[in-house]
Amino acid sequence: MIYWQLFLTFFEIGAVSFGGGYGMISLIRERTLAMGWLSEGELLNLIAISESTPGPIAVNMATFVGSGQAGFLGAVVATLGVVLPAFLVTLLIATLIRNLLKYAGVQAFLCGVRPCIVALIMGTAATMLLSSLLGIKTVESAFAPDIRGIAIFVLLAAGAMGYKRLRRRAISPLLLILVSGVLGLLLYGVGA
Repeated sequence: MIYWQLFLTFFEIGAVSFGGGYGMISLIRERTLAMGWLSEGELLNLIAISESTPGPIAVNMATFVGSGQAGFLGAVVATLGVVLPAFLVTLLIATLIRNLLKYAGVQAFLCGVRPCIVALIMGTAATMLLSSLLGIKTVESAFAPDIRGIAIFVLLAAGAMGYKRLRRRAISPLLLILVSGVLGLLLYGVGA
């Protein structure tokens, strides 16, 4: 049954992921592609939409995948699956284990997990970069760069660095999303 599959898949993602929503993207990518729920292109669009809408990115992604697979109830089930593990762990920590972070073993565990989270996020970013901008989806794929996508990426990166240099602070992510959307409309066209 699709509802049970959605719940278990996203429950597992929520249970084994560390590092918040961005740490979950690689697992969501792996599972949704393996289940045939999304293509690589749909996943990239989903990440952009999930990042642009209010709320945590992993919750938004679970909601959108669930909705696409089984409508409103699928969205509820997938969302519940991804947030329930964190809720249960937080409840357990808050009620049973006070001052957990003072233990050296817990601190050592978290110090060991941090580099893994960074590697997962960087690996997912590299995969998305190779796939969406350079057209490399597998080892055998031919190099097929998306010139318009690369142009948008370069313009945004240069604009963000220039803004930071002039203003001494980072540009708003919301402004970057809006500018990238406008550039997408201009370079790819509305009807394309």
